Formats: sequence, C-alpha cells, structure tokens
Amino acid sequence: MPRPPAVSFNLAEHVLAAGAAMPDRVALCVLGPSRADRWSYGRLISAVRGTATGLLEAGLVPGDRVLMRLGDTPGFPVAFLGAIAAGLVPVPTSAALTVPEITAIAADLAPAAVLAGEGPALPDHPAPVLAGETLRTMAALPPAPWHRGDPERPGYIVYTSGTSGRPRGVVYAHRAILARAAMHAGWTGLLPSDRLLHAGAFNWTFTLGTGLLDPWTLGATALIPAAGSAPDLLPLLLRRHDATIFAAAPGVFRRMLRQPLPTLPTLRHGLSAGEKLPETIRRAWATATGTALHEAYGLSECSTFVSGSPLRPAPPGTLGFPQQGRRTALRSGQIAVHRGDPGLMLGYLNAPEETAARFDGDWFLTGDLARETEEGALIYEGRADDMLNAGGLRVSPLEIETAMEAHPGIEEAAACDLRPRPDTTVIGLFYTGTPLDEATLAAHAATRLARYKHPRLYIHRETLPRSANGKLQRRTLRTHWEADHGQA
Repeated sequence: MPRPPAVSFNLAEHVLAAGAAMPDRVALCVLGPSRADRWSYGRLISAVRGTATGLLEAGLVPGDRVLMRLGDTPGFPVAFLGAIAAGLVPVPTSAALTVPEITAIAADLAPAAVLAGEGPALPDHPAPVLAGETLRTMAALPPAPWHRGDPERPGYIVYTSGTSGRPRGVVYAHRAILARAAMHAGWTGLLPSDRLLHAGAFNWTFTLGTGLLDPWTLGATALIPAAGSAPDLLPLLLRRHDATIFAAAPGVFRRMLRQPLPTLPTLRHGLSAGEKLPETIRRAWATATGTALHEAYGLSECSTFVSGSPLRPAPPGTLGFPQQGRRTALRSGQIAVHRGDPGLMLGYLNAPEETAARFDGDWFLTGDLARETEEGALIYEGRADDMLNAGGLRVSPLEIETAMEAHPGIEEAAACDLRPRPDTTVIGLFYTGTPLDEATLAAHAATRLARYKHPRLYIHRETLPRSANGKLQRRTLRTHWEADHGQA
C-alpha cells in the first residue's frame, strides 16, 4: 500500500487536543481508599509538555528510543506521552521483568535513555538512567512544542512474545491512535461525558490504551485505583466515584462476582479484554449488575479490532463483529488484518524476516482461529498452536474449558494435549476449585461434550499459570506435567 503523504501529526497532541479546549475539566482521578488525587486536563497537559522539555534538555533527540521502567503511578502515562510529544519513541515494559529479561530487551532495543522509578529492575546497559527527582521536576518545566511529522513514523514500541521464543519489539506508528476511534462505537461506547474506571495498573498497556488514551482523546474522565488497592475495593470505588463504564480482565470480574455487589446506579456497562471471556462470567455480571459486559479481541500487533458493543452486542458464544473501518478477514481459518489497517504495527524491531513470516501477501496472520456466523460475528476457536487433536479431529480447548467450567465445583479450567506415554496423546484438563473424583467429572463431560472431546486425564491444581497480563499459559501446564511424568 502506498505511504500516505507526510502531514503535521503527533500522537500525544492528538490524544490531548480535546482536553486542551477545557483545561479545568478532570482528566484523571487516582482513587485511594479515602481520597482521590485529581488531575485536570490543564495539569496533565502541562506535565506532559514539561516532561518533553526535560527529556530534550537531557540530550535526547527526536527518534531516540527511551526504555520505560516505571511503576504504577501517574508518572507512567505522563512520561509516555511526554516522550512522544518530544518526538522520542517510548518503550513501556512490565515492572515484573527481572534483570536478565530487561537486559535482553535493552540489548535488542539499544535505548538512548532509561526512565526509572522505584521498584522495577534496571537493565545491565550503558544507557543513562533518568530517575527519581530528575523525572519529577521535569513536569514543572516550560512546555515543549509538539514534535509533528509523518504519521507513519515510529511512535512507540511494545514488547511481546515472538515466534522465535524471544520477546519482540512491536513498532507502532503515530497513526495507530487513529484506529482506536473505531473502538468508541465498536466496543467501548465511550462518550465525552463518561467516567471510565479501569482496574489495571498504570503501567499495563491495556490500561494505557483503554483506560487512559481513549477517554482522554474524547475529553472524558479516567478513573484508576491507586497502587496496591485490593480488588475487594473495586465495587466501592465504582459506586463512590460514579463510574459509568468499568474495564478489566476476565479474572477481575470473576473475583468481584464471588461476593454480592452493591447497586451501581451510574454504571452503563463493562468492558473485558486480555483473554477469552467465559460466558458464565458474562451472564453472572449481567445478573448481578443489570448491565452488559462487552468483550474485545485483539493482539499486541494490532490492539483490539473485533468486539461487541452497546450498539451491536456480540451474539452469545462469539467475540463480536469486526469494528467498522478496520480491515479484517478470515484466511485459512485464521483471523487476519490487512496491511492497510491503521492500527497494524509497522513491524517487529530488528526482525524483518519474522515480520515477513507473519504475512500472507498483504494480510497479517494473527495465529488465532475463528469461524464466521451468518450475521458476520466471529466465533473464537483458540490459538492455532493450542488446538487439540482428538483422534484426528481438531478440538478447541476453549470449547472443553467452557463446558467443564459450568460444573459448580470448578473455578477455572485449562485443556491441553498430554502425552502419558511417548506414543499416546490425550486431552488433559487442569482445573482449580474443589478436588473432584474422575467419575464425577467424566459424567459432567458426558452431558456437554461429544465423546471424542472428553478429557482423559483430570488434574487438580491450586492455581493455573498465567502471564503478567493474565493470559492462561497452557504450554507451561503441559511442559511441567510431562516433565513430572517422564515425557519431556
């Protein structure tokens, strides 16, 4: 696809333009148990542009990559947007990464500087470190001008798991923010008058996009629980601060539903992303709150682009519909995104061959399997490499997990292929909740699944392994089980 003509554009300026017209409006509330720290749009924009000045005065120049090692504080989005405002390329990373992990990323990234907060491990790398009071004082500096340029130039980088087994930097262009406008009607139903509470930490990309950038783009108010807030506080915060939309990963909704919820008179609906939302949670949330829970599907390389919404709810058992304006298709059963979609990454950093391998012509292959209903909704069938083989027939682990999680004694389930013997592969089910005898579980499976889909092994676990972003790690379960049983 031909490159668009260069225009004067900056992602951070675009995000904050609506707020600039109403500087006294509340942009952000950091919600503590007894008080809230409120940021007006005037304060937020001043801090972002002052930080841009400080970064430039530190000797950084437009195009430099800046590794972010910041904790769960408002300083995280301020530094992220401040770097972009100055024409730098920020690289947010999980605070949970260890020294070896972040050192490997730094070696690949070659950052010009590291922005450091208290807590996150720092890389063994020669880049200068800007930390503590140095970063805090930047917010009060005079405003830097917006660094404007071609919307196709790199705007920020996010690291994700690569097909090689090493983390890969996903390079996003400034124009990626424009694709998020499709989410307002196609998923979030977000309005300028909304107060969106996101349950995640500041330094999680799901929070950064859905919880902060999206409401700020419209001039709405973002509500974020203070660092260390217990999940049990969320219902109280929703009610006390008049939240109109609530966003979280499925696991958060699951925990909240373990206790009675208070009435939430201002809540319009909830938003879920990060992993597949079980239908049981969707139904339980609707019963408990009287509001719908809308799910979105996406990936690091393209954010979210398939969803249900208040205007067009997802039919039961589906992910929803491709958002209007996004360029998607099914190719060989895989969800694919066209090269011309504004939200698609520019490519993997320093990995042109791996980038090319993910494309089929002009279509980026997500690796996620789906099928389409007559009305155009997508039914998710799991990762291509997670699909199970039952007597030569493909089975989605999600289908088995959904069926088994309907048992009242099971909290969470994970289905994967296991090898009890070198020449034998069977479906195994790991589950949490009440330990149950195999006959009980088999009888439950018989009521909900065709026989070839039945698990042959049932393994109780206290917890199931998840990534830092809460995604179920079926491979880890399989690897550990087979190592314990001599099949590694």
